[in-house]
Amino acid sequence: MAIWGKIFGGVTGFAVGGPAGAALGVALGHAADTGALLQPESGWSDRFAARTNPDPGGAATFMAAKLAAAMGKKEQLYGLCSVILCAKLAKCDAPVNRHEINAFKARFRVPQENMRELGRLFDMSRQRTDDYDKFARELGQTYADDKQALENLLAVLFAIARADLKAGEPLAPEELRFLRQVHSLFGLGKGAWDRADQGMASPAMAENDAYMIMGIESSASNEEIRAHWKMLVRQYHPDVMAARNASAAEIEVASAKISRINAAWDIVKKERGI
Repeated sequence: MAIWGKIFGGVTGFAVGGPAGAALGVALGHAADTGALLQPESGWSDRFAARTNPDPGGAATFMAAKLAAAMGKKEQLYGLCSVILCAKLAKCDAPVNRHEINAFKARFRVPQENMRELGRLFDMSRQRTDDYDKFARELGQTYADDKQALENLLAVLFAIARADLKAGEPLAPEELRFLRQVHSLFGLGKGAWDRADQGMASPAMAENDAYMIMGIESSASNEEIRAHWKMLVRQYHPDVMAARNASAAEIEVASAKISRINAAWDIVKKERGI
Protein backbone atom coordinates (compact mmCIF):
# COMPACT_ATOMS: atom_id res chain seq x y z
CA MET A 1 0.00 0.00 0.00
CA ALA A 2 1.30 3.47 -0.85
CA ILE A 3 0.77 4.63 2.72
CA TRP A 4 2.28 8.10 2.39
CA GLY A 5 0.12 8.80 -0.61
CA LYS A 6 -2.91 7.91 1.46
CA ILE A 7 -1.70 10.09 4.34
CA PHE A 8 -1.23 13.09 2.08
CA GLY A 9 -4.64 12.57 0.52
CA GLY A 10 -7.84 14.56 1.11
CA VAL A 11 -7.90 14.60 4.91
CA THR A 12 -4.33 15.70 5.46
CA GLY A 13 -4.60 18.16 2.62
CA PHE A 14 -7.20 19.94 4.73
CA ALA A 15 -4.82 20.03 7.67
CA VAL A 16 -1.88 21.61 5.89
CA GLY A 17 -3.79 23.90 3.55
CA GLY A 18 -6.89 25.03 5.42
CA PRO A 19 -10.42 24.42 4.12
CA ALA A 20 -9.44 25.29 0.56
CA GLY A 21 -6.75 22.63 0.69
CA ALA A 22 -9.07 19.61 0.74
CA ALA A 23 -9.35 19.31 -3.04
CA LEU A 24 -5.64 19.93 -3.34
CA GLY A 25 -4.99 17.16 -0.84
CA VAL A 26 -6.84 14.65 -2.99
CA ALA A 27 -4.59 15.53 -5.89
CA LEU A 28 -1.51 15.32 -3.70
CA GLY A 29 -2.55 11.86 -2.57
CA HIS A 30 -3.05 10.74 -6.14
CA ALA A 31 0.27 12.23 -7.20
CA ALA A 32 2.07 10.52 -4.33
CA ASP A 33 0.56 7.15 -5.16
CA THR A 34 1.50 7.49 -8.82
CA GLY A 35 5.00 8.73 -8.09
CA ALA A 36 4.34 12.19 -9.54
CA LEU A 37 4.34 14.20 -6.32
CA LEU A 38 6.69 17.21 -6.47
CA GLN A 39 7.75 16.43 -10.00
CA PRO A 40 8.06 19.67 -12.03
CA GLU A 41 5.49 18.54 -14.55
CA SER A 42 2.87 17.84 -11.90
CA GLY A 43 2.53 21.51 -11.05
CA TRP A 44 1.23 20.74 -7.54
CA SER A 45 4.34 21.85 -5.67
CA ASP A 46 3.89 25.58 -6.38
CA ARG A 47 0.17 25.50 -5.70
CA PHE A 48 0.73 23.64 -2.44
CA ALA A 49 3.30 26.20 -1.29
CA ALA A 50 0.93 29.04 -2.09
CA ARG A 51 -1.91 27.58 -0.03
CA THR A 52 -0.02 26.36 3.03
CA ASN A 53 -0.70 28.61 6.02
CA PRO A 54 0.43 28.38 9.66
CA ASP A 55 -1.99 26.73 12.03
CA PRO A 56 -0.82 28.03 15.44
CA GLY A 57 -4.07 27.08 17.16
CA GLY A 58 -4.01 23.56 15.79
CA ALA A 59 -7.70 23.76 14.83
CA ALA A 60 -7.33 22.71 11.21
CA THR A 61 -4.96 19.90 12.11
CA PHE A 62 -7.27 18.49 14.77
CA MET A 63 -10.28 18.83 12.48
CA ALA A 64 -8.37 16.78 9.93
CA ALA A 65 -7.78 14.05 12.50
CA LYS A 66 -11.46 14.06 13.50
CA LEU A 67 -12.50 13.94 9.86
CA ALA A 68 -10.17 11.02 9.17
CA ALA A 69 -11.62 9.10 12.11
CA ALA A 70 -15.21 9.88 11.11
CA MET A 71 -14.57 8.72 7.55
CA GLY A 72 -12.99 5.48 8.73
CA LYS A 73 -9.63 6.44 7.24
CA LYS A 74 -7.58 4.58 9.84
CA GLU A 75 -4.32 4.64 7.87
CA GLN A 76 -4.61 8.38 7.26
CA LEU A 77 -5.41 9.03 10.90
CA TYR A 78 -2.48 6.89 12.07
CA GLY A 79 -0.01 8.60 9.75
CA LEU A 80 -1.29 12.07 10.50
CA CYS A 81 -1.32 11.63 14.28
CA SER A 82 2.06 9.88 14.24
CA VAL A 83 3.71 12.87 12.60
CA ILE A 84 1.89 15.33 14.85
CA LEU A 85 2.72 13.52 18.11
CA CYS A 86 6.36 13.06 17.15
CA ALA A 87 6.69 16.77 16.32
CA LYS A 88 5.03 17.90 19.54
CA LEU A 89 7.14 15.53 21.65
CA ALA A 90 10.35 16.74 20.03
CA LYS A 91 9.44 20.34 20.85
CA CYS A 92 7.86 19.95 24.30
CA ASP A 93 11.10 20.25 26.30
CA ALA A 94 13.28 22.43 24.06
CA PRO A 95 13.74 23.45 20.41
CA VAL A 96 13.73 20.48 18.04
CA ASN A 97 17.26 19.34 17.25
CA ARG A 98 18.85 17.35 14.46
CA HIS A 99 19.13 14.17 16.56
CA GLU A 100 15.36 14.08 17.08
CA ILE A 101 14.63 14.77 13.42
CA ASN A 102 17.02 12.01 12.34
CA ALA A 103 15.38 9.57 14.78
CA PHE A 104 12.00 10.39 13.30
CA LYS A 105 13.17 9.94 9.71
CA ALA A 106 14.94 6.67 10.50
CA ARG A 107 11.82 5.08 11.94
CA PHE A 108 9.24 6.26 9.44
CA ARG A 109 11.39 5.98 6.31
CA VAL A 110 9.34 8.46 4.36
CA PRO A 111 9.95 8.43 0.59
CA GLN A 112 12.05 11.39 -0.47
CA GLU A 113 9.30 12.63 -2.79
CA ASN A 114 6.96 13.03 0.20
CA MET A 115 9.51 14.65 2.52
CA ARG A 116 8.55 18.21 1.68
CA GLU A 117 4.90 17.79 2.63
CA LEU A 118 5.87 15.81 5.70
CA GLY A 119 8.30 18.53 6.77
CA ARG A 120 5.58 21.15 6.53
CA LEU A 121 3.19 19.09 8.61
CA PHE A 122 5.94 18.44 11.18
CA ASP A 123 6.87 22.13 11.39
CA MET A 124 3.26 23.20 11.68
CA SER A 125 2.55 20.64 14.40
CA ARG A 126 5.40 21.75 16.64
CA GLN A 127 4.10 25.33 16.80
CA ARG A 128 1.98 24.23 19.73
CA THR A 129 2.72 21.43 22.21
CA ASP A 130 -0.05 21.66 24.79
CA ASP A 131 -2.73 20.03 22.66
CA TYR A 132 -1.14 16.64 21.99
CA ASP A 133 -3.68 14.85 24.17
CA LYS A 134 -6.45 15.48 21.63
CA PHE A 135 -4.59 13.56 18.93
CA ALA A 136 -3.50 10.77 21.27
CA ARG A 137 -7.07 10.31 22.47
CA GLU A 138 -8.44 10.20 18.92
CA LEU A 139 -5.85 7.64 17.88
CA GLY A 140 -6.37 5.56 21.03
CA GLN A 141 -10.11 5.37 20.44
CA THR A 142 -9.80 4.50 16.75
CA TYR A 143 -7.16 1.82 17.36
CA ALA A 144 -8.69 0.39 20.54
CA ASP A 145 -8.76 -3.04 18.87
CA ASP A 146 -5.23 -2.77 17.47
CA LYS A 147 -3.00 -2.15 20.46
CA GLN A 148 0.07 -3.31 18.55
CA ALA A 149 -0.06 -0.24 16.28
CA LEU A 150 -0.34 2.02 19.32
CA GLU A 151 2.54 0.27 21.08
CA ASN A 152 4.69 0.64 17.98
CA LEU A 153 4.08 4.39 17.95
CA LEU A 154 4.80 4.66 21.68
CA ALA A 155 8.15 2.97 21.03
CA VAL A 156 8.92 5.51 18.29
CA LEU A 157 8.08 8.37 20.66
CA PHE A 158 10.45 6.95 23.27
CA ALA A 159 13.21 6.66 20.66
CA ILE A 160 12.76 10.30 19.62
CA ALA A 161 12.74 11.46 23.24
CA ARG A 162 16.03 9.66 23.87
CA ALA A 163 17.68 10.60 20.58
CA ASP A 164 19.53 13.61 22.03
CA LEU A 165 20.41 12.05 25.39
CA LYS A 166 23.70 10.58 26.54
CA ALA A 167 23.75 7.02 27.87
CA GLY A 168 22.04 6.86 31.26
CA GLU A 169 20.72 10.42 31.04
CA PRO A 170 17.07 10.68 32.17
CA LEU A 171 14.24 12.00 30.07
CA ALA A 172 13.20 15.61 30.61
CA PRO A 173 10.18 15.95 32.92
CA GLU A 174 8.14 17.44 30.07
CA GLU A 175 8.90 14.48 27.82
CA LEU A 176 8.13 11.96 30.54
CA ARG A 177 4.81 13.65 31.28
CA PHE A 178 4.00 13.66 27.56
CA LEU A 179 4.81 9.95 27.19
CA ARG A 180 2.82 8.92 30.26
CA GLN A 181 -0.23 10.82 29.07
CA VAL A 182 -0.01 9.30 25.58
CA HIS A 183 0.43 5.83 27.09
CA SER A 184 -2.70 6.37 29.19
CA LEU A 185 -4.79 7.76 26.32
CA PHE A 186 -3.70 4.86 24.12
CA GLY A 187 -5.12 2.51 26.75
CA LEU A 188 -1.91 0.48 26.90
CA GLY A 189 -0.82 -1.67 29.82
CA LYS A 190 2.29 -1.60 31.98
CA GLY A 191 4.01 -4.17 29.81
CA ALA A 192 3.74 -1.92 26.75
CA TRP A 193 5.29 0.96 28.73
CA ASP A 194 8.16 -1.20 29.94
CA ARG A 195 8.91 -2.53 26.46
CA ALA A 196 8.84 0.93 24.89
CA ASP A 197 10.95 2.35 27.72
CA GLN A 198 13.55 -0.37 27.32
CA GLY A 199 13.50 -0.39 23.52
CA MET A 200 12.32 -4.00 23.46
CA ALA A 201 10.39 -5.80 20.77
CA SER A 202 6.79 -6.77 21.45
CA PRO A 203 6.22 -10.17 23.06
CA ALA A 204 5.63 -13.23 20.93
CA MET A 205 2.10 -13.41 22.31
CA ALA A 206 0.25 -10.14 21.88
CA GLU A 207 -2.02 -8.81 24.61
CA ASN A 208 -5.17 -9.38 22.53
CA ASP A 209 -4.09 -12.98 21.91
CA ALA A 210 -3.63 -13.47 25.66
CA TYR A 211 -7.24 -12.54 26.37
CA MET A 212 -8.41 -14.78 23.55
CA ILE A 213 -6.44 -17.76 24.89
CA MET A 214 -7.91 -17.21 28.33
CA GLY A 215 -11.38 -16.92 26.83
CA ILE A 216 -12.26 -13.62 28.48
CA GLU A 217 -12.95 -10.08 27.28
CA SER A 218 -10.24 -7.44 27.75
CA SER A 219 -12.88 -5.21 29.36
CA ALA A 220 -13.12 -7.57 32.36
CA SER A 221 -11.89 -6.28 35.71
CA ASN A 222 -8.69 -7.51 37.36
CA GLU A 223 -10.72 -9.50 39.87
CA GLU A 224 -12.82 -11.13 37.15
CA ILE A 225 -9.76 -12.12 35.14
CA ARG A 226 -7.98 -13.52 38.19
CA ALA A 227 -11.06 -15.57 39.13
CA HIS A 228 -11.37 -16.81 35.56
CA TRP A 229 -7.71 -17.87 35.49
CA LYS A 230 -8.14 -19.82 38.74
CA MET A 231 -11.17 -21.56 37.28
CA LEU A 232 -9.14 -22.57 34.20
CA VAL A 233 -6.35 -23.91 36.38
CA ARG A 234 -8.84 -26.03 38.34
CA GLN A 235 -10.21 -27.31 35.05
CA TYR A 236 -7.00 -28.12 33.17
CA HIS A 237 -4.22 -28.70 35.71
CA PRO A 238 -2.62 -32.15 35.10
CA ASP A 239 -2.99 -33.14 38.76
CA VAL A 240 -6.69 -32.32 38.67
CA MET A 241 -7.07 -34.24 35.42
CA ALA A 242 -5.28 -37.24 36.92
CA ALA A 243 -7.60 -37.16 39.94
CA ARG A 244 -10.50 -37.38 37.52
CA ASN A 245 -9.00 -40.54 36.01
CA ALA A 246 -8.30 -38.79 32.69
CA SER A 247 -6.32 -40.75 30.11
CA ALA A 248 -2.63 -40.04 29.44
CA ALA A 249 -3.55 -38.42 26.11
CA GLU A 250 -6.12 -36.16 27.79
CA ILE A 251 -3.59 -35.14 30.46
CA GLU A 252 -1.02 -34.31 27.77
CA VAL A 253 -3.51 -32.07 25.94
CA ALA A 254 -4.51 -30.37 29.20
CA SER A 255 -0.87 -29.79 30.13
CA ALA A 256 -0.23 -27.98 26.83
CA LYS A 257 -3.39 -25.95 27.29
CA ILE A 258 -2.60 -24.89 30.85
CA SER A 259 0.90 -23.85 29.78
CA ARG A 260 -0.59 -21.46 27.21
CA ILE A 261 -3.15 -20.23 29.71
CA ASN A 262 -0.45 -19.48 32.28
CA ALA A 263 1.67 -17.71 29.63
CA ALA A 264 -1.34 -15.60 28.68
CA TRP A 265 -2.04 -14.85 32.35
CA ASP A 266 1.55 -13.68 32.81
CA ILE A 267 1.17 -11.22 29.93
CA VAL A 268 -2.14 -9.90 31.22
CA LYS A 269 -0.71 -9.47 34.71
CA LYS A 270 2.25 -7.50 33.39
CA GLU A 271 0.10 -5.36 31.10
CA ARG A 272 -2.25 -4.47 33.95
CA GLY A 273 0.38 -4.25 36.67
CA ILE A 274 -1.34 -6.83 38.89
